[in-house]
Amino acid sequence: MSGLDGLGFWRHPDFRAGFERYRDVAANRKPAKFLLARAIAIDAPLDASEDALWRELEAKTPAFVELWRGIAPGELPPPQRPNLLDLCRELAGRMLAHCDFCRWDCGVDRRRGAKLGACKLASGTRVSSYFHHPGEEWIYRGRLGSGTIFFTSCNMRCAFCQNGDISADKDNGAPVSARVLATMAWRLRAEGCHNVNWVGGEPTIHLHTIVEAIALLPEFEPDERDLAAALATKADWRAPYPAARAHADYRGCFNAPLLWNSNFFMSAPAMRLLRLLMDIWLPDFKFGPGRCAKELARTPWYWDTVTANLKLIHRWGEEFTIRHLVMPGHVDCCTRPVLQWIAREMPEAPVNVMDQYRPENFCDPHDARYDARYAPIARRPRRDEIQAAFRCARELGLRFESLSYERNTTGLRA
Repeated sequence: MSGLDGLGFWRHPDFRAGFERYRDVAANRKPAKFLLARAIAIDAPLDASEDALWRELEAKTPAFVELWRGIAPGELPPPQRPNLLDLCRELAGRMLAHCDFCRWDCGVDRRRGAKLGACKLASGTRVSSYFHHPGEEWIYRGRLGSGTIFFTSCNMRCAFCQNGDISADKDNGAPVSARVLATMAWRLRAEGCHNVNWVGGEPTIHLHTIVEAIALLPEFEPDERDLAAALATKADWRAPYPAARAHADYRGCFNAPLLWNSNFFMSAPAMRLLRLLMDIWLPDFKFGPGRCAKELARTPWYWDTVTANLKLIHRWGEEFTIRHLVMPGHVDCCTRPVLQWIAREMPEAPVNVMDQYRPENFCDPHDARYDARYAPIARRPRRDEIQAAFRCARELGLRFESLSYERNTTGLRA
């Protein structure tokens, strides 16, 4: 097995409790959520109206939650037909016809592609790369890496995006079907990755393909054609990661913790679907309540949307860590209010106060795309800014040291 359980960081007070479900799924002691969703039968036919399907989802979610919270190691109720996983797939497809995956709620019919919304996408999904990610937080990367799948395009426009080649170029990477995407997830887990990490760009705008791929996973077995199609974007295909079914097996079904690594600018309906599918969450909480999200990311409603979604996963009893990137000149307007909000609303949440900001994309004076209006953030944060961020987190009593210091590039401490 992958050995995530045996790593020393679980002895740290920040992780000693609170991640039991994630650890159990990673070790194949318990089934992932998507396997449990198959065990909940639905009564409404899948060709019912969309409103009727949402009512059915609402009606069946309590039974799912009860099963998820009470499932014992080694148990797996038999699949029902049709089931809650089928319902999630159907609803994601319906949403694409009037896209409301994210807070923009563009309402365009992405199936037709005649009019595009904020993400500039039609119905197709593209993956830039996928691989064993050795640079994620230690509870995700473990020894063999986080099984990271990078989607192209984004619903935000961060001027400094460090993945600008992925997020700003909707044609980056290669087009994938749901079956090829399932093959990517299957291969990463079979090679020993501790989780399947949906990221980008932004995964939310690809929700329809992701949910369809997840619905394929329980009994999925890729053939040679699937594996060949998925090989084109595997960044570490030369690495010696032999595949073994035992890494991904739970009572004969494919099993893996699914990690939602997102800007958290999702809509309420998208959150209702994701609740039934994601085992662990990695939200990004970057901007304060002022105008910074509009000025630096062209994103209105940022604070209200992200805080509402964070409150949801906290209220639902989900397991998660929060990332906050310290930006130059934004300690008082962004870092401080973000950390204060976390301390007030969910003080037990582990937080990664990140010092990895660097001027990229439109903020890099050496890039042809440089825009002089972003000159104030065209630098790395100063040492005193990083120290002020760490000091704020310390004074607020946040659980930040274990994640923030471990990948710290400055060597600073609070």
